[in-house]
Amino acid sequence: MFWFVLSVKRRNEIKIASQLEQLGYQVYCPTITVVKQWSDRKKKSIEPLISSFVFIKVEDKNRAQVFDVPGVLRYLFYLGKPAKVPDKEINLLQDHLNGSALISSIENIKPGDNHLIADGPFKGKNGVVHEVGKNRLQVVLTELGIKVTLSTAID
Repeated sequence: MFWFVLSVKRRNEIKIASQLEQLGYQVYCPTITVVKQWSDRKKKSIEPLISSFVFIKVEDKNRAQVFDVPGVLRYLFYLGKPAKVPDKEINLLQDHLNGSALISSIENIKPGDNHLIADGPFKGKNGVVHEVGKNRLQVVLTELGIKVTLSTAID
């Protein structure tokens, strides 16, 4: 069974994912922790990584039942059919968000270089270095169409 991509009402992704889970569906809403700076304080908040989208595992015959949850708008379509995401891609996303994409060191790497990822969930993927920091490296994976940040392993 594949994951389908649901388009949902903006700023309701986490709530809708929770409601779908209560109905017995397997749902994934990738989130990140964001620190917002106010004039007098900093505040951490959890926000969806992909705005307006939630991943759901549902059988084809039960696909219409998700619209019983307020805020679910439609399925995302690709080439006239509902977009399906394989488990492998969801697992890669989960591993990346858990911080398991690491590199051992950043030496003699500059923007524009080709870089082969040797470890972690993107092992074996080739990309172009976008930005180099002291302890991190941003690589654009052209095959997947995404930019990933790799951190150095800190002992």
